[in-house]
Amino acid sequence: MTTERPRIAMIADERETLRGFLEFHRATLAMKCDGLSDEDLRRQSMPPSTLSLLGLVRHMAEVERNWFRRVMAGEDIPLVWSDSFDFQAAYDAREATRAEAFAAWEAEVAHARRIEAEAESLDVTAHAARWGTDVSLRTVMQHMILEYGRHNGHADLLREGIDGTVGV
Repeated sequence: MTTERPRIAMIADERETLRGFLEFHRATLAMKCDGLSDEDLRRQSMPPSTLSLLGLVRHMAEVERNWFRRVMAGEDIPLVWSDSFDFQAAYDAREATRAEAFAAWEAEVAHARRIEAEAESLDVTAHAARWGTDVSLRTVMQHMILEYGRHNGHADLLREGIDGTVGV
């Protein structure tokens, strides 16, 4: 399987621009995992870090779930891999498989896309209880782009360490 990244429109309104960059970064994470076995995807970076590509996919499933479903849609649901809201639990991918991690991530991305598409505008707000403040959809989308960008940088290094593949 080879993931293709969407082209980002170079002239677009704010919402299409944010959506385009978010989709680009989602596809980049998937690309970094293309062609690797479960064992490769579980390979940890360097001690004491337990970071792995599969851990990143699981973490991003949690982040998508939290910002779009829990915050923006107000759903009262637990995290995928932690009942105690421990976002770090997702990183422990020692027993994880591509199938379960990607199924969770893809499901959360689908929910996020639906929630974003149904929102009247980027100015829609919701309460982020964890931070005790309201947040706009605009801010959530910008945060997601930054979150993916940071973790895609980690994914670059992890992938290079597995099989020497570099670049995007």
